[in-house]
Amino acid sequence: MEPKAADSTDVNPQPPSDGRLVALVLAGQRRSFDELIGRYQRQAVAVSYRLLGNSHDALEVTQDAFLKAYSSLHTLQKPEAFGGWLMRIVSNLSLNFRRGRKNRQQLPLDDCLGTGQGHENGAGGSEWMARSGDPVRRLESQEMGRRLQKALTELPEKQRLAIVMFTLEQMSQKQVAEALQCSVEAVKWHVFQGRKKLKELMKEYF
Repeated sequence: MEPKAADSTDVNPQPPSDGRLVALVLAGQRRSFDELIGRYQRQAVAVSYRLLGNSHDALEVTQDAFLKAYSSLHTLQKPEAFGGWLMRIVSNLSLNFRRGRKNRQQLPLDDCLGTGQGHENGAGGSEWMARSGDPVRRLESQEMGRRLQKALTELPEKQRLAIVMFTLEQMSQKQVAEALQCSVEAVKWHVFQGRKKLKELMKEYF
């Protein structure tokens, strides 16, 4: 009795890598870029939101970032590093956008610095801001958020990107290293120095 042929429907093909999708886009298959958008849209919006604090602005910047990535795709030297490269575009466009428009929302301080420490009422930074009913404290939190966003812009580029990508968006150290075109050890150093610098810039709030 001959063995039964394998059913091709039982085989789950691996999705194409980022590098393969980039190659297909450059070869004229524009639909492949839609798949890249699907893979990274959520993360791109989240990174932008961390820097802008406003979902509408984050969506607008993300759209611009994908357009820029598409038009600049031929300049990407390492197609497999598309994700990190895109996040770098998103971060820089977000900061440029922020400089031209007044912020309407603040970032949670503890989430950014990674301190894990609560405030007076024992809640984390974002919860403390959300639950506070004291108008004076609410104004203080808004001012703190604005100062934190300004402090992020004062960091050297690689420290800022490392903080946003690794500490906030929890991208892997390898992904961040690819985006910053440096070693994993350098990423750790940028994160350490970035947190240290942020705490110095925000010391009046501790």
